[in-house]
Amino acid sequence: MKENTETSPAWQTELQKTAYKYHSIVIWVAIVLNPIWAIGDYFTVPDYFIPFLIYRLSVTAACLAVVAFKSKLEQRPEIIAFVPFFGISLQNAYMYSVMNVEQLQKHTFAYIALFIGAGMLVLWDKRYSIAIVLISLVANIIHFAINSPLVLDQILINGALLTATVAIFTIVLIQTRTALTKKEIIARLALSDANAELEIKNKAITDSINYAKNIQYSVVPTEEAIQAIIPNTFVYYRPKDIVSGDFPFIFQKNDNIYMATVDCTGHGVPGAFMSLVGYFALHQALEKNEKPSEILDTLHQLIVKNLGQDSRNQKSNDGMDIALCKINTNTRVLEFSGAHRPLYVIRSGVFEEIKSDKFPIGGTQTRNRVPYTDVNLQLQAGDSIYFFTDGLQDQFGGPDGRKKLMSKTIKQMVIENHHKTMIEFKQLVDAYFLNWKGDQKQTDDVLMIGCKLE
Repeated sequence: MKENTETSPAWQTELQKTAYKYHSIVIWVAIVLNPIWAIGDYFTVPDYFIPFLIYRLSVTAACLAVVAFKSKLEQRPEIIAFVPFFGISLQNAYMYSVMNVEQLQKHTFAYIALFIGAGMLVLWDKRYSIAIVLISLVANIIHFAINSPLVLDQILINGALLTATVAIFTIVLIQTRTALTKKEIIARLALSDANAELEIKNKAITDSINYAKNIQYSVVPTEEAIQAIIPNTFVYYRPKDIVSGDFPFIFQKNDNIYMATVDCTGHGVPGAFMSLVGYFALHQALEKNEKPSEILDTLHQLIVKNLGQDSRNQKSNDGMDIALCKINTNTRVLEFSGAHRPLYVIRSGVFEEIKSDKFPIGGTQTRNRVPYTDVNLQLQAGDSIYFFTDGLQDQFGGPDGRKKLMSKTIKQMVIENHHKTMIEFKQLVDAYFLNWKGDQKQTDDVLMIGCKLE
């Protein structure tokens, strides 16, 4: 195949492989079909059956010789196709020179089939196409001059002109097909290189995010860490991406346990950054306050300040929703304050929903904003509490895949299954969520905490 300065060795190698595959088909077609066509010679030109058969078998033998060394021609695949076309061109030139007008008309289609076959299967430089045409032309002139009684106009009218036209068309067809194959290979290799580069970059990004996950998880408490403080607790945590904008929170201060589900703006990497800001700000707020409502007020002020929402970045509405509980381990008094997130309580076997205040932590919302409020409840042994972020209720799914799970479903789940252990309830939530989601993508980060007092 001709050297081309605009192509790379990879391009040349790929084209050689493609040509080798198609030219291998060409030579085997010649080996199989050329002798079979001798059957037609027996009926159409019986007087020349033996010479024709010898010619055909000679061409087949030459093709078989090429096949024997075919594995050594991977770098020169044009030779594999050139030999059968060369041999059949000489064969046809001799055969046509001894035919009469009627036979010549019939066998013109054999020449046409030869050239069309080349156009469909051959990938090579135009020099080889021109060489085959010239060999056919010279061989026909010589054989017709020696053997044929026909005059020139008979030869031209009864097949030569049509054959020449098809030959020229075949040269164009082979060149076009070779050029298109070249473009396809170059494009495919370029796409492969781009995909490989993209895969490397994606791996680097994924590795970085996974490392960020390790950092986030080293800060955010695990279920085991929470159970070490309140044993009969579950944490159902399903980030939408590798890292999450939701996070659980627990902090013990004397006889008081502070526990929360926090839902920061966004998910993935942006949500994870916001979660770390929120986590450390929540710790700061706890150092200054005891009551959940005061903690949320301070948390709001810290987020506004840290994100510059007071003056420098007034267009930012980033913040968080939170359900925060304070449980006194001696008195079993629960104090709750929430920003856009409720608390579900089973107290003495009766379900109760404690609603939250309707404004978030952070953001530039000032209208109707008042200090956060507290709700106090006296709990008993066996009572349980449940709180969760909105990723659970907002998940699309169901029979048609277009409905949200909704908070009323979670509420019903709590009412019907509060007698179960926390581990059993967690398994129930997981199974229900996955069945509801089905093949739909996860909508948001999901977090739910449940706790049963002993």
